[in-house]
Order: sequence, then structure tokens, then C-alpha cells
Amino acid sequence: MTDFTIVVADDDQDIRDGIEIYLKNEGYCVLKAADGTEALQLIEKNEVHLLILDIMMPNMDGITATFKIREMKNIPIIMLSAKAEDSDKIHGLSVGADDYVTKPFHPMELMARVKSQLRRYVQFGTYEGNQRKIIVDGLELDEDAKSVTLEGVAIKLTPIEYKITELLMKHAGRVFSIDEIYERVWNEEAYNAENIVAVHIRKIREKIEADPKNPRYIKVVWGIGYKIEK
Repeated sequence: MTDFTIVVADDDQDIRDGIEIYLKNEGYCVLKAADGTEALQLIEKNEVHLLILDIMMPNMDGITATFKIREMKNIPIIMLSAKAEDSDKIHGLSVGADDYVTKPFHPMELMARVKSQLRRYVQFGTYEGNQRKIIVDGLELDEDAKSVTLEGVAIKLTPIEYKITELLMKHAGRVFSIDEIYERVWNEEAYNAENIVAVHIRKIREKIEADPKNPRYIKVVWGIGYKIEK
């Protein structure tokens, strides 16, 4: 058994129940919601470690719910949608989701993504002392506390945003291609990764850059990838 609690929010009861079966078989505690409002109530009343959230739901959709959740929590969010177009994936990721699964999906694919996100979440939140810090021109990353500050002010990053920032800061000056960033951070083979990585880079810039359109830290090297200047 695990100590992780997962909220499954979908207006289709059969999908909720089906996902619950697979999650419980993996030892997770499962809470179910029929819409975004119920999901928020569960998160407020329980210690939740991951959310599986459908985009299209009545009362409060997944996009709106993600906005509200991100004001309170940095728990991993996996979005579900019947739409497969890149624009829908970008929309979901841009509001703070960490991953995106298109319906119909194989349950074991979803389980693999759940495990991957929880591993990052645990690593992101672990503190063991003996702090190791990376500092790049006022931007400071604490590898043990898994935190980032800018000029002493804490920056609230999602686990994926943190991993990208960590990768670039640990190798300041080195250019990473889109595919390499995706494969190192998501731990899976890159496929149509450009938009997904670009969305997360944009979100990081919005949080650490005074002027995201003229970034001080994360630079694009056109035709190659991204880097953080030394």
C-alpha cells in the first residue's frame, strides 16, 4: 500500500469508477468528484497528492478548476480530454497542468503517468539538510529543499517547472534541445514535444523574469533550444 491520495474528477461515472479500480490495485487511496467544484472541496478537506482532472465537466470545468487549485496547491495535475489537438494540450498545460492524457487511453498508460508524476512530486518536496545551492545572477535554486528564490523572494514552481529550471541552472551556459529537455524531465521519449516544452518555459519566464519577452535568465537559441546564461 502507498500513502498517496488521488482525486479523480470526471463527469462520467464509468470513467471515474474504472480509473478508481486501477488506482486502488496500485495501492492508492482514491477520492472521486463529478465536477471541478467537488474536486476543489475534496482538496480543501483532504491531503491530496495528485489530481486526475477531466477538462469538459459541468458546473466547473477542468481549466477553471486548475486555475483555482494552482492558487492553493502545487500538487501534480494530469488532465483528461477527448480532444487530441495540440491547441487543447497547450491550453491545459498553460493553466498549470503537469501532464495530459487523451481519451480513449490505456489504463496502464495512465498508471505509468501517475507514478511518474508522484515520483517528481516526492522529490520536489523532500528536504534532507546539507543544502546544495546553485546561484545564477540572483536566481537561487536549493537542490535539497527543492525551492527557487529570486533576489530572496520565493518563486512558486510546479514540479515540472522546477525540474526544467534545475536542469538549465545545473548546466548554465549549455544549450539543451527541446527533445533533450523533454526526455530528461519527463523521462520518456520525445514526440511532438516542442509545444509542451515551450508552454512550460513560458510559464517559468512569467514567474522569474521581470520582462518575459526580453528574458534575463532563460534564453532561446533559435533552431537549437534553450539555455540559462552563466
